[in-house]
Amino acid sequence: MRHGLLLCVAFFTLHSSLFTLTSCQAEGEYSTWPCRFTYDNSLHLDPTLASAMNIDSRGVFCKIWDSSMGGLVLHFQSNQGGDVTHQQVTELERLTNYILGLNNGIIVGFQTFNTAPNGGFVAYDVQCPNCVRRENNTINPKYPVTMSTNGIATCGKCGKKYDLNNGGLCQNGEEGDVGLQKYLASTTGPNGFLSVGTKR
Repeated sequence: MRHGLLLCVAFFTLHSSLFTLTSCQAEGEYSTWPCRFTYDNSLHLDPTLASAMNIDSRGVFCKIWDSSMGGLVLHFQSNQGGDVTHQQVTELERLTNYILGLNNGIIVGFQTFNTAPNGGFVAYDVQCPNCVRRENNTINPKYPVTMSTNGIATCGKCGKKYDLNNGGLCQNGEEGDVGLQKYLASTTGPNGFLSVGTKR
């Protein structure tokens, strides 16, 4: 009887530990870096962003960043090439005080792998996380990745390559390296609503 009770306790402890480990891994999947962005593409009809929010266009990703040109202007660039598009921010959008990731840039799109949840719609921070950590610079990091048509994003500083189509995994990392930082993301379709944010 005592032996059976000890086995039950051991099984319960192991099961609880595995559950905790799985939960921690799930919790750590999303970045705690600052990000808060919502955008109504039914109002702006930006074609570059629309292509990345189309579930039938997996592997198409859009980099989003802003600049000041007589007011806030959002820029959209596709990994498939073409011109960068520009959209003036409305007064209501300006008042939302959005934050585009760690240093003014996010990447959104539908992955070809890991299609759950949200059909595989993802948002990444544009900064190389391994350079950010190595340089210990979260104040003003300048280690952006550049996108290629095959869905690989490369850091210009360290040369690390990240697979946008597979959770931002680092393809040529060393021990201790991590993938691109991910944010919670959702879309209602090409000319619909985009929401990206940090998990609380």
